Amino acid sequence: MKLPGLSNQPFFDDKNRAFWTLQTVGWTFYLLLRMASGIGNGMSAAFLIPLIVSVAAGYSITLVLSAVFRWLIARRPIVTWGGAVAAVLVSVAAYSLIDAWVFNMMDREGGTFNGALFLGSITINFLLIAAWSALYFGINFYIILEQRADELLNLESQASAAQLAMLRYQLNPHFLFNTLNSISTLVLLKQTERANAMLSRLSSFLRYTLVYEPTAQVTLAQEVETLKLYLDIEKMRFEERLKTEFDVDPAVAKARLPSLLLQPLVENAVKYAVTPQEEGAEIKLEARLVGDRVRIVVSDSGPGLNGPVPATISSTGVGLANIRDRLAQAFGDDQMLEYGSRAGGGFAVTLELPYRGEEKTI
Repeated sequence: MKLPGLSNQPFFDDKNRAFWTLQTVGWTFYLLLRMASGIGNGMSAAFLIPLIVSVAAGYSITLVLSAVFRWLIARRPIVTWGGAVAAVLVSVAAYSLIDAWVFNMMDREGGTFNGALFLGSITINFLLIAAWSALYFGINFYIILEQRADELLNLESQASAAQLAMLRYQLNPHFLFNTLNSISTLVLLKQTERANAMLSRLSSFLRYTLVYEPTAQVTLAQEVETLKLYLDIEKMRFEERLKTEFDVDPAVAKARLPSLLLQPLVENAVKYAVTPQEEGAEIKLEARLVGDRVRIVVSDSGPGLNGPVPATISSTGVGLANIRDRLAQAFGDDQMLEYGSRAGGGFAVTLELPYRGEEKTI
């Protein structure tokens, strides 16, 4: 809950505001402390005048000191610390000289300067200025470390997003090349209606890839609709050779997963199960809720791992490894990917991931 008159903004987010607040509060507290000490020791009211002048001088000197430190803090360590020590010594000397002069004027009514007052002021003023300087550097180094940590987190987030984008974009060129090649063939055969239909489906599929960011998560229902778009395009290439079946439990329809995660699995099934077999193959997608996890199985009725692969079919080697990397990026260790030949023939890939059904802005 936000308290009246208080801001939810972190105190050090505005460095200037934080400095002036600490500077004013600190010196005010020092003034009150010295006043309480003087009154407790039976000092007269006249003691307040040189005390106020002394505090005002310390306030002003540390303002100048802050400007010097601000310039020094970004330099090489030897310059920073050497300059800081020199600045502190000069400030202590100036502050002690002012203190001695003011108290001399008040006590001796314009008499000759008393060097003992100057020497006596050095100790307390050195402790005061040194403590102020240590606090100044401590706070600024803390702010710098916080800024570096934020920058590192931001860079890690950007690197993760870039990696996810790279992984997903690796999947599109192969499919796009095959589809455009099919359209080109249809145009050469003067089958314009089928070419237009394939172009229409391709544009719908590409529109999906542009609407959703590479790092976005979509619902399983949206992912299935995209797979149907993709398979509609492939069915125009393979016709009756490509058969599909979707068995998705409504309980997992809103489960979220990285966009286009399943498309390369279906593309692999088309490539290794449908393409090499004259009779084609069936591709099936099943999705179930198992406890608090979503289990997705993409299988085909092709030759499996032990079946022959025609020389005309080449592997890019990024499919399953790509999906494994995307799962790790999205869910860390809380996911599973397994694949292999099925006992009754064909090939199956099984994914398990945590059920996340909350709505997210994409």
